[in-house]
Formats: sequence, C-alpha cells, structure tokens
Amino acid sequence: MPEPSPFSRDIAAVARIDAVPIILNMVRHVTGMRFAAVARVTDQHWVALAVDDALDFGLKPGGELVLESTICHEIRENRQPVIFTHASEHPVYSRHHTPRTYQLESYASIPIVKANGEFFGTLCAIDTVPAHFDENAVLHTLGLFAQLIAMHLDLSGDLEKSETALADATEAGRLREQFIAVLGHDLRTPLSAIRMSADLLESKLSDGRERGLAGAIRKRSQRMGALIEDVLDFARGRLGGGIPVRRTVVDDLQSVFDSVLAEINASEPDVRINRQIVIPSGIYCDASRIGQLLSNLLGNAVKHGARDCPIEVAAYTEGSEFILSVSNQGACIPDEMIPLLFQPFKRSEGGQRGEGLGLGLYIASQILDGHRGTLSVSSSPEQGTCFIARFPARLEQV
Repeated sequence: MPEPSPFSRDIAAVARIDAVPIILNMVRHVTGMRFAAVARVTDQHWVALAVDDALDFGLKPGGELVLESTICHEIRENRQPVIFTHASEHPVYSRHHTPRTYQLESYASIPIVKANGEFFGTLCAIDTVPAHFDENAVLHTLGLFAQLIAMHLDLSGDLEKSETALADATEAGRLREQFIAVLGHDLRTPLSAIRMSADLLESKLSDGRERGLAGAIRKRSQRMGALIEDVLDFARGRLGGGIPVRRTVVDDLQSVFDSVLAEINASEPDVRINRQIVIPSGIYCDASRIGQLLSNLLGNAVKHGARDCPIEVAAYTEGSEFILSVSNQGACIPDEMIPLLFQPFKRSEGGQRGEGLGLGLYIASQILDGHRGTLSVSSSPEQGTCFIARFPARLEQV
C-alpha cells in the first residue's frame, strides 16, 4: 500500500472549501487562461491541492512540480504576486526559465497567506498562449479570491481547535478571547471586501451562468458571515453566561419579521412561505434577537423541508404569551435526534449530515432562555415538523 502524501491534510482542507471549484472557474473566466490551481508551496515542494484544467496540463490534486522550476518558489521568498500576459515579449519573463520550461505565454500567481502570517501557497493560472486582460483588475480580483481561501483555511483550523478545546472546561476563558479576537476582527474585515467584490462581479457580468457563479460566491460569503456570527454567539452563550438579550418594549416587531422574510425570499426565491403574522404593539423583547430567532428557524426549515411544499409561519399573542411557530413538510426528525436538536455540534451524533455546525437551533433556544421562554418541536410524517417558541409578551409579567 502506498504511503499517504505528507500533503494529504492540506488537500483535504482545500477540498472541504465548497467555494474553491467556483473560484478556480472564475479565475479561468476573468483571465481567459485554461488552467487554474490552488498550490501548496513550501521551502522544498510545489504540490497541486485543487485543479481546474482545460489545458490538459496533466496535474491532479497531489501532483507535484519541481519547486525550483516554478515562479512560485520566488513568490514564496518575496511574497509578491507575479502576473504577465505575453511572456515572449516581456522584458523579464522572456528570459525566465519557467515560461521556457513549460512553454507558457500567460501566467498569474497570487500568494495565499494565512492570518498568522504563514505562507500557505498560491492561487495561480497559466496558459500556453497569450492572454488579454487588465493586469491590475485581475490582480485585485485574484487577490480577493486568495484572501477568501486563506480565510476559509483559518476558520477551518480555528474550528477544529475550538471543538477540541471546548471539551475541557479549564480552557473556557482562553477560548472565548481567541474566538472574539480572531473571528471578530480577522474574519469580518476581509469577508466584507469579498462580499462587495462578489456584488460588483455579479453586476458587471451579463451571461447568466457567469452571473450565477458570481452569485454563488456572494451567497457563500453570506453563509460564512452567518457562520461567524453563530460561532460568536455560541462562544458568548457557553462561555459568557448566556447570549446577551436586551429587552425593551417594542411597537414594530412586525416590521422586523417582514425584513427577515424578505431576506429569505431574496436568497431562496424558489421557497414558498405562507405567513399569518399579527403582532400587536408593546411586545417586551429584544427585537433583533427575536428576528434572529425567526431567521434561524426559517433557515432550518428551508434546509430540511420539502421544496415542493410551503413553509408555514405564524406569529401572534395568546393571552399573556407571544407565540411564533415555523412548520415545514418533508422527512420527519427521528425520535433519537429530538434530544440533541438544541445542543451544539450534535448533528453527527444523531446521524445527520448537512452544511454548518449545528448551532442554529442551539442559539434559538438560548435566545428563548434569555426571554424566559421555551422552544419545542414536534415531527411526524403526517403533520411535518413544527417548532414553537413562546415567551412572556408584556413587561409587567417579568
């Protein structure tokens, strides 16, 4: 049996980033080049981790090039991108050994640098014919893509470490500081740039498929933003005495719900939502947290519900209680999974697989705890799945 590659962990880490195939396709699109790759570059190795090859260059994930034969060797040393569109006419690269060795005319390579300053590798594209693009524009776009990959790698590593650390209660204080500092600062800022760049790309592209690719990057960045907020809320809830809830008398909770529903409709236009929402004024709650509660329950229904059946949303007061229910049809929740639903990181223990960390329902239950309320669920093949949230609706009840 052949020995595993020393870079198997890096190959697997990049393979877990759903956006990488889209990014490589976009790199090929914006450069016009036929080969794009994410490469791991060390002081001794150049290894392909993910490849989009319409050039028949011959590299697959795990494939290696002699490090010294590549320009990435130089990029690793000086951490500066290299880009040219016509090597044979370039004042420097017409004499460089790499274009000659691989018969390249066009080339772009951007460093991938992790948040701790570690040089990971490069995002690169090549072709044997000259390319025609604005080098500055491509440099900026590919730089954002490289930043997105680095951010995913950082987040993946941070979450692996955090799941291990959370098992040890003595690590709680250090872990909270790490999550707030790393996720709050290092991830939010580049993510905002990625979102804006994806919006710009989507607005500039006219072809339906190309706009779809840009839209997919935008949606992934939105998903990443939601994931960051979930992890931050998880850290606050488990390590800081609960998710902070600031209740006031709210007269326009209905408008908060309307905004949440509009966001879901915009991101999931094929999902039907039937609503019966009648909310009086004077609800004593944290409006933003109750909006987050609705968003989490709706997100769960969209993810796990049947697409050909509408989601039912109802919100109203009954006596002294405010009640919110979200129902969907589709596969019912197994009985053995019910006790795990409102616990973090428990999806795999119930045999469930899906996108995310399994934090949405945990956070929803924590929001209800902060409102002195409850969150319950019922699920059957006949009635579908229904989550019901209840909490005291008036200030004088608290």
